[in-house]
Amino acid sequence: MSKRRTERLLSIVVLLLSTRRYLTADQIRAAVHGYPEPYDTFKRMFERDKDELRDLGIPLEVGVNSPLDDEPGYRIRRQDYELPEITLEADEAAVLGIAARVWQSAEFAGAAAGALLKLRAAGMEDDDAAAAPGIEPRLRTPEPAFGPLWEAVRDRRPVTFSYRAQGRSDAQRREVEPWGVVNRRGRWYVAGHDRARNATRVFRLSRIEGPVRMAGRPGSVTVPGDADVRELVRDWDWSPPRDHTAVLRVRDGAGLGLRRYALSTEPDVPGWDRVTARFGDVPWYADHVAWYGPDVVVLDPPDLREAVIARLKGVLA
Repeated sequence: MSKRRTERLLSIVVLLLSTRRYLTADQIRAAVHGYPEPYDTFKRMFERDKDELRDLGIPLEVGVNSPLDDEPGYRIRRQDYELPEITLEADEAAVLGIAARVWQSAEFAGAAAGALLKLRAAGMEDDDAAAAPGIEPRLRTPEPAFGPLWEAVRDRRPVTFSYRAQGRSDAQRREVEPWGVVNRRGRWYVAGHDRARNATRVFRLSRIEGPVRMAGRPGSVTVPGDADVRELVRDWDWSPPRDHTAVLRVRDGAGLGLRRYALSTEPDVPGWDRVTARFGDVPWYADHVAWYGPDVVVLDPPDLREAVIARLKGVLA
């Protein structure tokens, strides 16, 4: 969901919660920023917004303020919307605080920050979430396809995208009913039913080219009860033998994922360690190393060093 649409839906919720009267579509349009001028376009967008709010479980009530009203209106009854008071133990609040710090992607960062704000409003101190050891967990989702695919899995909607399979020079159009998005060995995958091939398929997100588009209404995808997305990805994924050696200069306290699989780690120049590790695929390992930005410098081999530099230059561009 785009930031603009999220803000518009939030504005509708705040508006309908703050009134006891039913507000018509025109009244909502006048009060909520972001709707287009043409009336037909507004009506289509407003219908989609109502469907989205209902899919999120927000109780939209439809009615009229008097028998003379020609057009029904909308409101949200506060007693139907508000949750009962939630009480968390100190350790439970701390775990939620740590979980909220895991995601770096835009799709989750806002929700995580909002959850932390609510926890603090309920009495959880800032230090509670930081009481764990000084390790900053991160799940990174650099592929642009992650956001729309995660939404499609959540809403059970089919999608279409262009996919360049391994060994092919051109991308092919795929229409997929996604069942889940998982991470394996630092790579993101989506598994589901490929409609054109009428078979279960797994797709690596880094090989999706261009936008991912929704191809159906929410709830139109049925996930089989025995579908195990992680097992599907594990069976499909193949990693080349780790027959290359990388020599990296890693800043003190950084690069925990690189250090974990290192062959050796020894002090280097002040503030840095020299880490030796094995890898198999230069493009994938270059992506992995580039994630650490200025905290890691590739010393050897030259092709890995050039690949990492090219990715960092691409980010700057």
